Amino acid sequence: MCRNIKMLFNFAPPVTEDEIHAASLQFVRKITGFHKPSKANEAAFLAAVDAIAVVSKNLLGSLETSAAPRNREEEAAKASERSAIRFSRVERKV
Repeated sequence: MCRNIKMLFNFAPPVTEDEIHAASLQFVRKITGFHKPSKANEAAFLAAVDAIAVVSKNLLGSLETSAAPRNREEEAAKASERSAIRFSRVERKV
């Protein structure tokens, strides 16, 4: 999975349409290999982003969990720590 696509389920406050769109855009970029499509492919590219955003919003709205919602700041801190470990900027905590 692309590391730039963020988990969007079970957060307080809930995910925004902008976050869903950004994840959809990253997904389409990943599978097409295009950061910015050519004019010939632009319509298909943007249609795919929109379609994936709609499906993603429907999916996130239909999922259920009994877990407490995640805190965005805590999850961002955990991601930063994982990144630092991955790139050897900090020693792993034991």
